[in-house]
Amino acid sequence: MIIAIGVIVLLILITISYQNKFVKLHERVKNSCSQIEVQLQKRVDLIPNLVETVKGYASHEKETLEKVVLARTHYISAGSLDEKMKASGEISGLLNRLMVVSEQYPDLKANTNFLELQKELKDIESKIGFARQFYNDTVTAYNQSIKMIPGSIFAGIFRFTEEPLFKATEGASEAPKIKF
Repeated sequence: MIIAIGVIVLLILITISYQNKFVKLHERVKNSCSQIEVQLQKRVDLIPNLVETVKGYASHEKETLEKVVLARTHYISAGSLDEKMKASGEISGLLNRLMVVSEQYPDLKANTNFLELQKELKDIESKIGFARQFYNDTVTAYNQSIKMIPGSIFAGIFRFTEEPLFKATEGASEAPKIKF
């Protein structure tokens, strides 16, 4: 009888331990995702200033500027993490293209407002990269814990499911092509 009670108590403690572990890891995943969103929002907030500065020097780059503004709108209206990831990738590609375009305008490259915005954008992009890396590390730890035995048993009982990794968008490794 004492052994049976001991086994039951042990199983209850193990169950509680796994539940707490999964909750802690899942909260870390949500927090790391939120950290990415903070940096992406900073970038989105910076875009109007960047676009306005470039407009003054590169008025015939209207199409590129409009695409950047449209990509910003897509990000703001995105609902799910997947939609935000896709919109973020679109913004990254267009901002890279905008920076390449800016190289064609010596006066723009020398403009202090543009230089400050470019520096701030570079800093934000770096933080986004680190935040994505931290997110993926956190998700990997969480996903491993819910897939490995005996964790997978408890994860199934408590309905913890796998989280997606942040992946580069298609074509992200290609340099932007600029034609005049």
